[in-house]
Amino acid sequence: MTPSSTQRVSIVGGSGYVGGELLRYLIPHPSVEVVQVTSESNAGKPVRTLHPQLRGWSDLRFSAMAELEPCDLLILALPHGEAASRIDAFSALAPRIIDCSADFRLGDASVYESTYGAPHAAPDWLARFQYGLPEAHRGALTEAAHVSGVGCNATASNLALLPLARAGVLDPAMPAIVDLKVGSSEAGRRATAGSHHPERSGVARSFAPTGHRHVAEVRQVTGIRNVDLSVTSVEMVRGVLATAHVWLKEPLTDRALWSIYRESYGSDPFVRIVHDRGGAYRHPEPRLVAGTNHGDVGWELAADGRRLVALAAIDNLGKGAAGTAVQCLNLMAGFDEAAGLRSISLHPA
Repeated sequence: MTPSSTQRVSIVGGSGYVGGELLRYLIPHPSVEVVQVTSESNAGKPVRTLHPQLRGWSDLRFSAMAELEPCDLLILALPHGEAASRIDAFSALAPRIIDCSADFRLGDASVYESTYGAPHAAPDWLARFQYGLPEAHRGALTEAAHVSGVGCNATASNLALLPLARAGVLDPAMPAIVDLKVGSSEAGRRATAGSHHPERSGVARSFAPTGHRHVAEVRQVTGIRNVDLSVTSVEMVRGVLATAHVWLKEPLTDRALWSIYRESYGSDPFVRIVHDRGGAYRHPEPRLVAGTNHGDVGWELAADGRRLVALAAIDNLGKGAAGTAVQCLNLMAGFDEAAGLRSISLHPA
């Protein structure tokens, strides 16, 4: 696609953690101008009042949704359910839309209803949205006008499992069980508001030992039907660590697994294969991707060559939400895919 000129971007629902993360990436983006950010309860206030990390970076103030003006691309960071109920109005404001909620992630209305417990508010729009995981749909995203966000737990699971699913090496008779350890920011700003210890907040909302809703996304992306997720909170603010327990059709070697993962991620700008023989960080670690759009993947193969533990670590607000949304924006607009996203994580963190 021929690169577009500077994109005028507005963010709808910019008061939460994802909104703040979007602004952190987009304000210094070389080809983006953020023109409006909405918050109904904070209209008129500087964005730095809720996002203090932006002090000195932006003089933007929150607007009311009714004040939205046409722009090149609209990013929706609203609570689940709100984007679908207003999608016709939003589509009149911008030719391109990225929705960070769960509203348009699932392509089948019946799967959406069984997953979220209510009929979809705009089922005719589902087919118009492309699922926004570049590692799965990079080519399609360059042609897309409407892109869905990704679930953070689904993203970590998908990054761990996708190479194995593509290679056809998983035993379909055996389950894929993904154990996810997540930070408190996954519960959102409301769950942590007023707490001086956000790592101790939001535990209930991030605790789903069975029946997590992101299972539907993993099935949709990988094609693995016999998969389940188990999500628990740990003493961490940012991050997701996916530990996927799977079984292979036939015994494989470490060398074969290197080939499988390189086939998927060897030239990827953000996914790094972490499978070292020694050192303190031989496997993916969420703290080493904090504040970035990187996803680290790796594995441990059992002695029998058939049982495999596949691992993936991401920042839930970065690669699991805002970072991937900006990556999709770049693909949609014809920019360098990594524009505005190049950063080195902190260590120690």
